[in-house]
Amino acid sequence: MPQGKGELLKMSANRLEKLGHVQRDRMAYIELRLWFVGEIRRQDLAARFGIQTAAATRDLGLYRELAPSNIEYDNSSKTYVIGAAFAPLFSFSAERVLTWLAEGFGDGEPIHSRTGITCDISSKLGQPDLSTLAKVTRAISQKCPLRIRYHSVENGQSEREIIPFALLDTGLRWHVRAFDRKSNEFRDFVLTRIQDPFVMKGDLVAPHERSDQDIQWTRIVELELVPHPDQPRPEITLLDYGMPEGVLPLKLRAATAGYVLRKWSVDCSPDHTLRGPEYRLWLKDPLALYGVKNAVLAPGYRSPELKTKEIKE
Repeated sequence: MPQGKGELLKMSANRLEKLGHVQRDRMAYIELRLWFVGEIRRQDLAARFGIQTAAATRDLGLYRELAPSNIEYDNSSKTYVIGAAFAPLFSFSAERVLTWLAEGFGDGEPIHSRTGITCDISSKLGQPDLSTLAKVTRAISQKCPLRIRYHSVENGQSEREIIPFALLDTGLRWHVRAFDRKSNEFRDFVLTRIQDPFVMKGDLVAPHERSDQDIQWTRIVELELVPHPDQPRPEITLLDYGMPEGVLPLKLRAATAGYVLRKWSVDCSPDHTLRGPEYRLWLKDPLALYGVKNAVLAPGYRSPELKTKEIKE
């Protein structure tokens, strides 16, 4: 009598438990690469763990025994690719996966801190669904379009085709930066608002849809932050933010500047009019944000165009 999928997963989990920690790490790494990149080569495994390619081949063979539906071998590219009926063996949290994606793969199986030092980090609200995240990251890795159903505050639900190329952490939630074929421009999409993603593998990406054409992404803005003039103890701000010269210089992508300034509660008003203990920093020259589309997110920011219009009126 053939075994059900649940029984096979249980058997695989039991085999995993009997493996040593180092080998479990390698199994977890294989799964991460397959799920979120869509492929893995023996060289990837060998380079990550400093093992010979023969050992990497054995590890891939073992993973294939543990989860035959998760991995297939593509003879044309000599690459192991994600299986059509993929079901993860390991239990990964969205926060840990996003950390791996942001800082590079290599942590292996998620475990508690090995240092023995307690470190409590606040979780972000609204973590994305991992199956959705995986399709987004595979589209990024494979440089192909992604068909999605998206929920927007302004426009409600809509069907879209996007060409994603980067993940973006705003401090509150995760976005994906992508070219949007519906609006014909580059935009940020909140990961938790994406539903029913479909990777359009093999579909062509036009030159104007590529990341190097995203002016807000490629443009670097240079900002100078100083202690807020109305804070009673500016010397504390200098210590907290490591500002021995009294200035904190920042180089940010235009596409991320507004998010960073909002996250840090930087007063971006021209005459530092914002009040409150949260406003420890002031943007010395608000004109540095000229042309930055998401500058509207920066606390107190007023565009030069708006100011000129008010003067004329």
